[in-house]
Amino acid sequence: MSRSEARPAEPFASLAQQGEADRLGMWLFIASEIMMFGGLLLVIWFYRLAHPQEVAEALASMHWLLASGNTALLLSGSLCMTLALAAARAGEARRLIGWLLAAAVLGAGFLVGKSVEYTQEYHEGLLPGFGLESPLQAGAARLFMNVYFTATALHGVHILVAVALVLGLAARTWRGGLVFPQRAISVEMIALYWHAVDLIWLFLYPSLYLAGRGA
Repeated sequence: MSRSEARPAEPFASLAQQGEADRLGMWLFIASEIMMFGGLLLVIWFYRLAHPQEVAEALASMHWLLASGNTALLLSGSLCMTLALAAARAGEARRLIGWLLAAAVLGAGFLVGKSVEYTQEYHEGLLPGFGLESPLQAGAARLFMNVYFTATALHGVHILVAVALVLGLAARTWRGGLVFPQRAISVEMIALYWHAVDLIWLFLYPSLYLAGRGA
């Protein structure tokens, strides 16, 4: 492993300067993602306030226990990413790889759980646009399920990207392509993305599954 791998990229004068630029870029990207999902959350809550009875009908059909289990997987993945960052800053590459792989497994578990949930909703006629007759009587309830599917599918794509980034980072570390702790910023950026996706889910989960249930 050469020392050149720990040098900053052009046009940065130092790794610290490059790290600051990386952080600024990531925070700007995260802000754009939050604005996008913020718009979806506004639509969700508009439907909730405008059609409370119809939304309650949709909520009665949703698999909130499965979503709760998925939430636990995602938050556990965030913990693994935090521990991975600590390992990177300590220069412990082997421990870093272990935590990265654990986070990837938990993220993949979330995607599997979401696939199971979608499969159940497909057989129940709840997913929009698949030709099965919906058990929901109110049009607003079916529209709420459209918003639910759009928000959760978009979030699922973000989880897929996060898992791919984590696996790529683990592979580069295993091949010796990164020097730690000098390049801990690489882990920090992916951890920030993972935490941001988790934070978005922590707003989506109660908004879609819990608020108003049984009211």
